Amino acid sequence: MLTPYIGMKNFNFKLTTVFVLVLQFVCCKELCPSKYVLNLPKPPEIWVSLLGEPSWRIEWFDPNGEKQMVELQSSSNPEVELPVTWTNPVIAWPYWPSHNLSPGIFMPAGALFPFDIEENTLNLSWEAGPDVVFYIELALANEQNLSKIPANFNWPRFRELFNNETLSMEVCEDPWLVNWRSVAEKTISGNFDKRRLVPEKTVSMNIPVPVGPWYGTSPFAKPLLFENNATVTFQTRPGINLWVSEDGILRVNGKIWVLSKIGD
Repeated sequence: MLTPYIGMKNFNFKLTTVFVLVLQFVCCKELCPSKYVLNLPKPPEIWVSLLGEPSWRIEWFDPNGEKQMVELQSSSNPEVELPVTWTNPVIAWPYWPSHNLSPGIFMPAGALFPFDIEENTLNLSWEAGPDVVFYIELALANEQNLSKIPANFNWPRFRELFNNETLSMEVCEDPWLVNWRSVAEKTISGNFDKRRLVPEKTVSMNIPVPVGPWYGTSPFAKPLLFENNATVTFQTRPGINLWVSEDGILRVNGKIWVLSKIGD
């Protein structure tokens, strides 16, 4: 069932795979519950300090394969029903409606069932956010090749890539530097290749705003702090780029930028 996109090299991976196979194909309702309490991670303190506590949009797939969604006004522990027969992503988008910051702007937290379960709890984390986004991008990029559906991907081995120093330090420190849509499309059209896990190319843009520090939408990104009288340069990507600081919310899209006060 678990297609070896990345070969398993040691006993731990084999043991994990056996565990998942048993869980997915032998479990019955009496042994494996289908309902799990979601344990959401704490948002980065600087986000809370500048913007307040976030609301959450949580998305998952129910036992019928239908997409489900719930929105929470504050952190809580909702219960969701998941299929126990296949690997399932749960994604949690933080957002701040009072600041006009909708879901999808800030990077999400996530979890992969059954790898992140603990008894009847599914633990979401910021580290698993890229996993679930990659899962969803793989599903969107795939058409009919059942051998490459994301449920068959070797997720334990994929996660291990970020812990064994085989990737660049930049990507290990902040996986959101990777263009996961591009990696997913190339994986479906060919095979997975860890050499594609590199920072996406950016464009430098000088913007006359206060020197910061400025905080990005990735929970792993280091703050940007510029010296007084220095040129304030941001690295931007296609689409909406956003940074926040005590001086406001900076939105950049292409060559257009807008700085608004927090609360506007």
